Amino acid sequence: MRLTETLRIALDAIRTHRLRSLLTVLGIWIGIASVVLTVGLGQGASASVKSEISALGSNLLIISPGSTTSTSGVRGGFGSATTLTFDDATALQDKDVAPDISAVAPVASSSEVLTAGTTTWTSTVVGSTPQWANVRSRTVSSGRFFTEDEYNSGARVAVLGEETVSELFSGGSAVGQTISVNGTDLTVIGVLASTGSTSGTSDEDDTVVVPYTTGQQRLGIGSTGSVSTIYLQAKDSDALSAAYQEANAALLTRHDVTSDDADFSITSQQSLLTAATSTSKTLTILLGGIAAISLLVGGIGVMNIMLVSVSERVREIGLRKALGATPRVIRSQFLLEAIALSVVGGLLGIGVGWLGAVVLPKLINQPVTLSAWASAGALFVAIGVGIVAGVYPAGRAARLAPIDALRSE
Repeated sequence: MRLTETLRIALDAIRTHRLRSLLTVLGIWIGIASVVLTVGLGQGASASVKSEISALGSNLLIISPGSTTSTSGVRGGFGSATTLTFDDATALQDKDVAPDISAVAPVASSSEVLTAGTTTWTSTVVGSTPQWANVRSRTVSSGRFFTEDEYNSGARVAVLGEETVSELFSGGSAVGQTISVNGTDLTVIGVLASTGSTSGTSDEDDTVVVPYTTGQQRLGIGSTGSVSTIYLQAKDSDALSAAYQEANAALLTRHDVTSDDADFSITSQQSLLTAATSTSKTLTILLGGIAAISLLVGGIGVMNIMLVSVSERVREIGLRKALGATPRVIRSQFLLEAIALSVVGGLLGIGVGWLGAVVLPKLINQPVTLSAWASAGALFVAIGVGIVAGVYPAGRAARLAPIDALRSE
């Protein structure tokens, strides 16, 4: 018998038992949709993390202060001390000290209440140098960033993030407007382009950037000469390791400490990305395992249904064998039935997965990135499940003796 005829008979059998076939397909459907969405969530989370880390800046090194120790001996986390100073940043700008560092941006920050007319909003005020925009790879969507002259003179100017603008100046342009911080009026000269990302617990688009001198002299930010972070930009990605070593050696010498008791820490984009990617992969594997269990249950469901089908169709199998059907034909028929059910379930699962990729981000605020290879892989998995689940029932049907099958009730 030709393969097309065997396939036609298999499909007719599926159509004859619609409800049973639907329930069988449902198990595969749920399993494949779970796998597709799990992979999509993992890829989306990874892409989101990479985007957020890239938003920090290009070829970036981040120096954070060390930890504090209370009088009772309790140690705080890294960043809780004030061990970094503006002079440290100045020293790192010396090409004789750190030739592979192209730019340095020290940052002193504080959470402050902003006032614009009758509107108030609490945001992070960042005091830094004109190099901040370049080091952090930030651009302005309107207006401009502050200049070297404005930095040197401690000018009362500020550059706002888009989120801050939307909270203080709803429906209007911020450039040229005035905001008040700690009783000091600042003129808004620019608005930063949105990054759409967050760093830790802070929103990168909810910020106010002022000259470090302005923050120190007028706002009380960094008044002691300390800084909360120093951002370094290496000459290029190949020089990142060298820049790291130069910065580390320079600060150890300046602070008169060793690497074992260093009062600062240096992280790079690569280390952040590696840690975040590792976490993302672990979660993806965990969720993928759960989805795989669902798919396994669906495969067992296919096998059970096919075994029931063999039991119900004993006389049909005996009649076909008596009319000349070979065990190979019988085996092929039941195997094709199992594969057809799995393929239909796989296609529906992929469809639900792609639909979920559109709906889920709106519900959970988490991107879902689907790829063609993941969908194709899911379909091949569905076919594999059908083959594995159909082999035993098909073999059992093929082994039935015609006389025993015809004699059964």
